[in-house]
Amino acid sequence: MRIFLVIMLVLIAGSTSAVAAPEGQMSFALQVSLAPVWFDPADTTSTSIPFIVLYAVHDALVKAMPAQPMAPSLAESWTVSRDGLVYEFVLRKGVKFHNGEPVTAEDVKFSFERYRGTAASSFKARIAAVEVADAQRVRFRLKQPWPDFMTYYGTPATGAGWIVPKKYLEKVGDEGFKRAPIGAGPYKFVSFNPGVELVLEANDQYWRKTPTVKTLVFRAVPDSSTRLAMLKRGEADVAFTFRGVLAEEIRRTPGLTLKAVSASVTEWLYFAEQWDPKSPWADRRVRLAANLAIDRQALNEAETLGLSRVTASIIPRGFDFAWSAPLYEYDPARAKRLLAEAGYPSGFDAGTLFSDVLYATVAETIANYWKPVGIRMVLQPIERAGFFKAVQEKRLKNVILIGSGALGNAATRLEAWVAPGGTYVYGSYPDIEDLWRELAAAPDQKTRGVLLERIQRLVHDKAMFAPIWEFPSICAYGPRVAESGLGLIANFPFSAPYEDLRLKAK
Repeated sequence: MRIFLVIMLVLIAGSTSAVAAPEGQMSFALQVSLAPVWFDPADTTSTSIPFIVLYAVHDALVKAMPAQPMAPSLAESWTVSRDGLVYEFVLRKGVKFHNGEPVTAEDVKFSFERYRGTAASSFKARIAAVEVADAQRVRFRLKQPWPDFMTYYGTPATGAGWIVPKKYLEKVGDEGFKRAPIGAGPYKFVSFNPGVELVLEANDQYWRKTPTVKTLVFRAVPDSSTRLAMLKRGEADVAFTFRGVLAEEIRRTPGLTLKAVSASVTEWLYFAEQWDPKSPWADRRVRLAANLAIDRQALNEAETLGLSRVTASIIPRGFDFAWSAPLYEYDPARAKRLLAEAGYPSGFDAGTLFSDVLYATVAETIANYWKPVGIRMVLQPIERAGFFKAVQEKRLKNVILIGSGALGNAATRLEAWVAPGGTYVYGSYPDIEDLWRELAAAPDQKTRGVLLERIQRLVHDKAMFAPIWEFPSICAYGPRVAESGLGLIANFPFSAPYEDLRLKAK
């Protein structure tokens, strides 16, 4: 008996030491200001930015992970009924939120019902009911078969599948939750200095694995030159988003590693006044002229070291159902002729070109391309959180330089930016609206594919946008980093999953 106890103690000690306690600190220099809205999955917009925080603090039933675009997470499995109307998820046993409360089916139902982010209204309109079968099982009943359900729910196309604790949220309310979020992710909230710094600490009870790094510090550093200086001084270990000469400088700097992460990020110009008959932008010829006046490849070489892919669509080529739109040629002479045909032989004052402050240099270059053909604009960069809020609330006019890195497929991207009633849609056209209604009732993937291509062709024919490029997330990390997390998840432009990050041994 005494020998047996000794053996058991040795085995227990061995199993405990096999999982090393988290150590060290990794610091991130973010290209944007930190916004409390990122702490709540219910408010997730159709961009990849909120997932910088979501992948750390929270967890989803199903989410994109390394080598798995839809990996079982808080749900260990799910099934679909033969008629495609019922999706049942079985929750992983023993998983707890950071406050020790178990993750239950009630939390799943609650999280979905309070979701108000991208495509929330049209998404929920397709759901007949969310049913709690028991503490570990939840069912989603659809009104009719919807092949895109898992794309919307189980990928970063939306934040609808990310789970929050019902009891805690009901106790502290939405604003209290943003001040002190509690999730089920690999890192716990420690402190937040609004707009400046977020500090997180490893959750050593995380179900997938114990994180290696103990503390993560996220600092808002909108100026890219400052982010580079922080990398050089060792004040940041990972920094996001570099362009042009700074990216080239990183390449040449010993100890720093430039990482171009393949991402589903497209950037385009949105003609927000094209539905106003009094605006010059209501004329397709004007919008087409604006497209022809941009030298996209020269812009690519100058801003992203030639690493981007010039495009004529807002939908990444790798998305399911993406149609390869013919590229716009660079033809300023034809652009001038089109403006003259539209009644503007001397050009016109086109108002304000709005942009996220991060992409102000791109906006400035585009305005410089437009000026010689006669499209004269005033630039107005806006800090990112305020920028996207203003777009969502339809407060920006004239022309908007905008983009999205949200995962999904052609339908999810169109839902947010083209479909009637979409989160960022300023207006639509009757023929597109008719096709979108047909799409909602499409019985199979083949029919959906045909309809989605027709919609994309109409978007291109109408020159609704001036697409620029699909660009990689050009990031960098310093000499202390063994695993940055950059590129581990396909088409995700930032570091993740955080529990896989590693620092080099001292």
